[in-house]
Amino acid sequence: MWTTAQYRRLVQGSAWYDLIVTVAFVTPWSFAALHGVLTGVSQALNLPGELPPFEPVHMLMANLLGSIVCVWSVLRIRDPQQVFGRYDAVARFLFSAWQAYALSRGASSILVVFLFFELAWGIAQVLPVRTPSRASPLPQVPQYPCGSELARDEATPVNH
Repeated sequence: MWTTAQYRRLVQGSAWYDLIVTVAFVTPWSFAALHGVLTGVSQALNLPGELPPFEPVHMLMANLLGSIVCVWSVLRIRDPQQVFGRYDAVARFLFSAWQAYALSRGASSILVVFLFFELAWGIAQVLPVRTPSRASPLPQVPQYPCGSELARDEATPVNH
């Protein structure tokens, strides 16, 4: 079970992961370079499966994916709301399903690494978040950004 603060950090962490892994998908040139690296790694490790060359429409789909995922990542980095983490978990399970499908159809087994992280981030983000207790151990004092002490004292409600 996550605390609210831990979950916010989790959402940010998953967003940073996505941004780092996906930024090369944004342009045709950066994706071509990444594709070359992945092909080289796959061949060097003699991994089963295929990582075929991309045609223009494949490249377009990769670039659209990269663009959307990077924007979604920046949103979660800047504003790591719990609801964004839950939606991200759903997206990760969808991605995982399609990655598993691609693997079953002969895609390069280098995809297993990405599948592992998709599942790990997805599972982590569906775990429960502890709701803060309504009974607070410390009294909550309103914060006033400016003004004299007298004005703040007059604005503070008195509870009898």
